[in-house]
Formats: sequence, structure tokens, C-alpha cells
Amino acid sequence: MKLLRYGPPGQEKPGILQGDQRYDVSTFGEDYNEAFFENDGLERLAEFVAANAGNLPVVAASERLGPPVARPSKILCIGLNYSDHAREMNLAAPTEPVLFMKSTTALVGPFDDIIIPKNSVKTDWEVELAVVIGKRASYVAEADAANYIAGYMLHNDVSEREFQMERGGTWTKGKGCDTFAPMGPFLATPDEMGDVNNLRLWLTVNGQTMQDGNTANLIFNVPFIISYVSQFMTLLPGDVISTGTPAGVGSGFKPPVYLKPGDVVELGIDNLGSSRQVLKAYQA
Repeated sequence: MKLLRYGPPGQEKPGILQGDQRYDVSTFGEDYNEAFFENDGLERLAEFVAANAGNLPVVAASERLGPPVARPSKILCIGLNYSDHAREMNLAAPTEPVLFMKSTTALVGPFDDIIIPKNSVKTDWEVELAVVIGKRASYVAEADAANYIAGYMLHNDVSEREFQMERGGTWTKGKGCDTFAPMGPFLATPDEMGDVNNLRLWLTVNGQTMQDGNTANLIFNVPFIISYVSQFMTLLPGDVISTGTPAGVGSGFKPPVYLKPGDVVELGIDNLGSSRQVLKAYQA
């Protein structure tokens, strides 16, 4: 299945994508949140969709899409997880995953605007494959990690490099700003994904290709990441882990290239669709 949420911010309703058509499933009675995933929501939703085939309301193409999951308890990210990206940042490839967090208030829809923070001069882009946790996970064995995956999403891990690297050494400062986690357009369950270790991911700025990579080049793959993170904290259903970005970020160029108001970022991953965000200046 492909799950989506639509409607105004904070008032999103659950839906699904079948082919090119969006359908409303709000009569199912649940949002795509922690309780949904924890209580076999995907299986129950599939049964609901099958039982109501041909009778689900169509969602207009003009409707805004929200993030595919309701606010998760955690948005975790893996840094420097492509060797080419580590090189462009002049950093050594890690021997263990670099782990940081984005605030849940950064979460927005796939076509929402990105707001450049107040006093920002180094706002950057990062296309990433995000995995959604399907059930409570603690001390998970790598061999069992696939059983904890609800699905996958497209994620733009927007980053403010001055805040991240020059304001006291805490990456989270440059990662958790409002609107810095556009996700979607949908969550795809694992059966929709094909080979997760061979997915093209790409990003353009104003039509110019900046990133063009493949998950085959991940240093740490998805099962390892889930197992690793679960050694340090309990992952709850609906939590998001973003798996890192390939080379081509703005800060890797010489001289660096950063986003400015009016810029348009488009990105996509095989089997996960594409998204588009317009950069806007912060206004009090």
C-alpha cells in the first residue's frame, strides 16, 4: 500500500494512493500515528480498503498533501552515510553510524514551503531515504530488523550549516528548524519498494541537478541502522529514521552554494515519488 495524508496543516485526513488516484479512507477512523502502527493498522487498513473497493471517495488533485505519518515521537537521522558525501564535507567516513535528531516541529508536507530561518545564510538541501518503524523496537538483531519496518518515505533533510557546524558543535541546531523535514508524498510499504539497496535518489535546485546517487552506496544499510539505533533507545511505532544523503549538497561545492528565497528544490527516490519545495524568507 501507499499511505498519504491530505488537508490543511494540523487537520490532515488519512488516504491512500492507488495508481495515480488518491482516495480518502477517513471512515477507517484512524490517523497514521503511533497507535495505528502499534495495533496492526497496516493489516487492518488493507482489509478495510479491500472491503470498500470501488466505494472510497476520490481526493481532489488540488488538495494539499501533509506528511504521510502524523507527528512521530522521534525523527532520527544518520549522518555521513555515503562515502562520497563524507569526502565532500572533508570528513572521514564513520566507523559507526553518526546519529542526530530533527525536531518533530520541523515536519511538513512534500510540497510545503521551506522557511529560511531568521539570520540564516547557509540553508542547504539533502535528499534521503527515510524508514518508518512499525512496532516497538529495542535491542533488535540485524537479522530481525526487517520485521520492524512499516514502510519508506522520501525526505529532504534540510540543514542550516552555520547553525549545524559553527554554533557550538551540536548538529541538531542546524537540523530541527521549522519546515526542515518535508516528507512524502506517501509512505510505501516494503512490498512496494523492490530492492531497497538499489534505489536512485536525486535532487535539483532551480532545475539543475545537484544530487544523483543510489542507496547501493550506503555505508550502513537499513537493517544495520535499525539494529544499531535500537541499542541506544527504544524506537516506537511511527518513528522515522532518515538514512543519509549522497554527495552534491550545497556546502560541498567550491565555493559553497546555499538556498535563497525563491529557489525551487525538487527531489525524488525510485518507488517513492517526488516532492517540490519553494524557499521563502522568514517573516515574523
